[in-house]
Order: sequence, then C-alpha cells, then structure tokens
Amino acid sequence: MSPTALASGALRIDKWLWYARVTKSRSLAQKLATGGHVRINQEKISSASKTIKPGDVLTIGLERRVLVLKVVALGSRRGPYEEARLLYEDLSPPPPPKADVVPQPAQRDPGAGRPTKRDRRQIDAFLQGD
Repeated sequence: MSPTALASGALRIDKWLWYARVTKSRSLAQKLATGGHVRINQEKISSASKTIKPGDVLTIGLERRVLVLKVVALGSRRGPYEEARLLYEDLSPPPPPKADVVPQPAQRDPGAGRPTKRDRRQIDAFLQGD
C-alpha cells in the first residue's frame, strides 16, 4: 500500500474490491467500477481511482445479485478468504424465496423422458378437449 494511502486512511476502490475478493482480478474490478456497477454511499462512480475509507457503504451490481457491503477495514494485500472476509460487513438483502413450480396439465415433469403411447393419447385428448 502506498504511504499516502496509509496516511490518509483511504484506498482505491478497484484495489479494495480485489483485496476483498469481490472480483477475481484487479482489471475486472476496474471494469466493474468504470462500468457504473459500483456506488459509494449511494453515489454512482465512473472511475476506478475513487478512494474509499472505513465506514463507507458500497453497492455492487453483479450478474445475478446485488451486494451491499460496509467497509470495515482497508487491507494491505489480497489474502485468503478468511482474511478478506474481515474487510467488510455484508448488508445484502436475503435472496427472494423460490416459487414452487406447478406443472401445467399438458406438460411433463422435467426429466420424465419421451411420452409413451398412452401418455400421447392422454395429451392429445386433453388438447382436443374430449
């Protein structure tokens, strides 16, 4: 970490995302930040050089979920997951519950294979309204 970052207690957002293991590489963290997928304290950023400090709240839009992370520490290296987990507090909302899928009368259960002759006759009768 640079001496100015240690003195001011701030770190670039792309470095922190990489240290906290939100992204696999620093270049992916830069793309995430410059692509407008990261907010610092509800303000959208467009630069990977924006600095963060402990206490900031990050909202990160990933492919299939939204992460809300509160920065607890800045970190000095990309360490193992246990070490990275200490850099933030996860404030993300829980995922929505999965709705039970009710099969339609004319549909077969997934993985049931091809219909038999009897199944085909029942499907045809159903579709014709007999």
